[in-house]
Amino acid sequence: MASTASDEIQTMRWSFLHPSHWPTWVGLGVLRLVECLPYAAQRHLAAAMGVLIRRLCPSFVGVARRNLEACLPHLGCGERERLLTEHCRSLAMGLCETAMTWWGSRRRVQRLAHVHGLAHLDAARAGGRGAILIGGHFTTTDLATRILASIAPLNIVFREVENPLLSQTMHDGLSRYCRLIARDDIGSMVHALQRNEVLWWASDHCHRGNGAVMATFFDLPAATTTATSGLARLSGARVLTCFPERLPGTAGYRVTIAPGLDDLPGTDPRRDAERFNRLLEKHIRKVPEQYSWMQRQLHAPGAVIADR
Repeated sequence: MASTASDEIQTMRWSFLHPSHWPTWVGLGVLRLVECLPYAAQRHLAAAMGVLIRRLCPSFVGVARRNLEACLPHLGCGERERLLTEHCRSLAMGLCETAMTWWGSRRRVQRLAHVHGLAHLDAARAGGRGAILIGGHFTTTDLATRILASIAPLNIVFREVENPLLSQTMHDGLSRYCRLIARDDIGSMVHALQRNEVLWWASDHCHRGNGAVMATFFDLPAATTTATSGLARLSGARVLTCFPERLPGTAGYRVTIAPGLDDLPGTDPRRDAERFNRLLEKHIRKVPEQYSWMQRQLHAPGAVIADR
């Protein structure tokens, strides 16, 4: 059985030499080179890359523009366009951070990391049932998970990407410092919490259907998962929010862990979801350029956030 699985993995890796994967190899090679650059140089490179993203990715930029219009209508058109420019730069820097996440040394990451609220995580784990850290999809999310893995045994709930080579590279890079759990593997999540470990996931992207409710987000109805409440009820683990922030210049990154959410899970999963959404909104307003606006698809013609 083990030999068969090993043979399948080897066959899959050989398949990555097919010409259809060559563009991905080129992209990964560029990222590997970017990771070797000093942090200050990465920041300058990201500023230039942000200009290219804005010019060369009109469809994604259009999605981000519609999302900003729907979620931040109080901003003037000029302000939103400036924010969109900053978001493109932040997205480019996120690519550099992904490279650091996969290949960066422990020492390099720790030099850039500032973790606030570690005592809250320790208090949650003192109960012996682990801790659930919930956050959002920010451009800094990848590196934030690497930082969290340096302070506690970390399990990341993840979803495979369609590109098999990219998916394997992501899996290899992340599994160096944490355990990966598929989004539908509830049993492994519960077992990790029973071992008093930490489970992290970005709970702000959800498709309509089972396990989702329409909860308010930026005054709009948004498909929001109720899985956090269900998992907390099933495991007895404490739920805490954890949000990352890229600091100005070369100051690095701040990852803030808030106190455990009392009375969660509550009696109404929708209220639990809206409670998280309000906390997420608060952090987004603090660093709006660092939120992943390009991953939100709005319904037309209304401003209803469909996929979260």
